[in-house]
Amino acid sequence: MRIETSQNASEKIDWNQFRDWMPVAENWAYFDHAAVGPITQQAHEKITEWARQAAAEGDVNWLSWHAQQEELRTLSAELINASADEIALIPNTTFGINIVAQGFPWQSGDNVVLPDNEFPSNAYPWLALESQGVEIRRVATDAGKVCPNRIADACDEQTRIVSCSWVGFASGYRIDPAAIAQVAHDHGALFFMDAIQGMGVFPVDVKAAGIDFLAADGHKWMLGPEGAGVFYIRHELLDVLRPVMVGWKSVIHEWDFKKIELDLKQTACRFEGGSQNMVGCIGLNGSLQLLRDFGLTASESPIADRVLEISGLLHTELEQVGAKIHSPREDESRTGIVTFEIPGCDAADLRMKLMDAGVVTSARNGRVRAAAHCYNNADDIKRLTQVVQEVRS
Repeated sequence: MRIETSQNASEKIDWNQFRDWMPVAENWAYFDHAAVGPITQQAHEKITEWARQAAAEGDVNWLSWHAQQEELRTLSAELINASADEIALIPNTTFGINIVAQGFPWQSGDNVVLPDNEFPSNAYPWLALESQGVEIRRVATDAGKVCPNRIADACDEQTRIVSCSWVGFASGYRIDPAAIAQVAHDHGALFFMDAIQGMGVFPVDVKAAGIDFLAADGHKWMLGPEGAGVFYIRHELLDVLRPVMVGWKSVIHEWDFKKIELDLKQTACRFEGGSQNMVGCIGLNGSLQLLRDFGLTASESPIADRVLEISGLLHTELEQVGAKIHSPREDESRTGIVTFEIPGCDAADLRMKLMDAGVVTSARNGRVRAAAHCYNNADDIKRLTQVVQEVRS
């Protein structure tokens, strides 16, 4: 299946077709994609077939599974305008961040610059470097907004890495990756982007944006299972990072088990080490195929247009029933995340009331976070806002 896309493609796509691929929509108004997204029917079918084969035949079909895993590598590269040789398949975003944090040739006095509202996964790996004499500079944000000028003011000649999330996990604020990359490069530093809250919805061209490293687990907006994700490293930087998790897959002669020589591959595979979450990669590959079929590329995304349409409607409807919104309004920084609060109502309690009504959200930082994907619709929003209205009355 491939959906034809063009200008204003989102308006021409029947999003009910995508919804048909989401079994979760049969019973739930699901607004928790910023936490753990439901897998697609396509992923479900591929995972189920893998389980059937693994139980009935052991590793007889291993080469077929491996081929699907390599399809994931190629497809994820295409979706960010990278080469397959620049992609490592990883278990989670934290693993990808640590490839950079633990592999970079640090010297005492170096520093890392990052916003002060990062998810813990994009803070702890850098903070762990303080024992090596690396200074971690956390830059103040304004209601979730990351200001490139503030990042620039924190950089100096000792800055080696600027690290930033594409989308803030709590606020939903989306940065311009090219602007932050330019700040890093102007100071002789490299740019790492935690892409987990944007990849699968918004287009990104790592070459055009100047991104040096990127990591994203597939279990949020990419609608894959937990434990399977991707790491990107610009090919010219392969030898800058020391692989700290080396294994049989790290070397050129990976299939010659009698030859023990540390002859590293000249690809990002050198960072994978050993066997991966095969079934997770197979499932993620299925979901990424669906996202690609609905128009997601490195340069455009009808899915992003649809997500912004739905989140904009959610934003409006919530305000009309008395919610206070804490997510950005500007299109260039908006995402599918709408964070809100009801005066006098505990966020955790409201989340449970929503859950009882068949609406799935999260509570973050004392607020409710609703994260809409392209298959959500007006009926889902109505189920959510009805609960809010009842709480307000």
